Amino acid sequence: MSVLIVGSTALDSIKTPGREHPRLLGGSASHAAVAASFFSPARMVGVVGTDFPRRYIQLYERHGIDLAGLQRLPGKTFHWSGEYEANMNNRRTLLTELGVFEQFNPVLPAEFQRAPFVLLANIAPALQHHVLDQVRRPRFVVADTMDLWLNVALPDLMRLLPRLDAFVLNDSEARQLTKTDNLLAALRKIHQFGPRYVVIKQGSHGSVLSGPRGLFICPAYPLRRVVDPTGAGDSFVGAMMGYLAAAKGPVDAHIRRAMVYGSVVASFCCEGFGLERTTKTTRPEIEKRVREIEGMTKF
Repeated sequence: MSVLIVGSTALDSIKTPGREHPRLLGGSASHAAVAASFFSPARMVGVVGTDFPRRYIQLYERHGIDLAGLQRLPGKTFHWSGEYEANMNNRRTLLTELGVFEQFNPVLPAEFQRAPFVLLANIAPALQHHVLDQVRRPRFVVADTMDLWLNVALPDLMRLLPRLDAFVLNDSEARQLTKTDNLLAALRKIHQFGPRYVVIKQGSHGSVLSGPRGLFICPAYPLRRVVDPTGAGDSFVGAMMGYLAAAKGPVDAHIRRAMVYGSVVASFCCEGFGLERTTKTTRPEIEKRVREIEGMTKF
């Protein structure tokens, strides 16, 4: 089954203590679609400007990503610039230029409207609502978010939560949304807002799932060296959705393993700048790391 992914498509300029790379392919939809494509056909909806490099279009195409929903508008592509400290958990934004993303109005081609698995990647909740208004009886809908929307669009986000099957956010966003520092209390409260599944991302500490079968603690794949964590969270949820779309049977039977695959694909993302490492990853490499996680977590 295919995965519909709607989010940002960007050019990212990333600086770390050791290196600097300008205008890499980035954005929540880009990372998520590439990650999903290892497992299922991915259909991406986003917007780019006239400055968007042709080589990035070709990169999408090499991964079999359906670009019928990618809009091309006059103007500049969304550009984000950020700098990481030696501790890669700390970064600061240097520049944000919305460009044509400020005019983004997601319009789904007819064939996209029937996608059974829908990932609403990190965009404004109002746009996520607009996408859901266009899809027809999806089987499983997941939305990601960020602290910005909790600050400037909380009413829209709260209206969105009852429409979701699963909600993905990081631990600081969960605390902000629920006004509690206790993870279990935060999970219970988010369930009361609507979603049957809640996934809280914790960076290098992995992630936590709360669902009908209870709690699941998903480890992060341990890396000796992190080059650039930009897009790791989007890669995690994209791979998770791609695996679920490929699995036979109910979502609840596969979502834990899907999270492990998401953790593994996110680990490859962290080993290179932007998408340079993820796009060179192979399915056998992914399977090898999944087996390694299985060996490290059995007791």
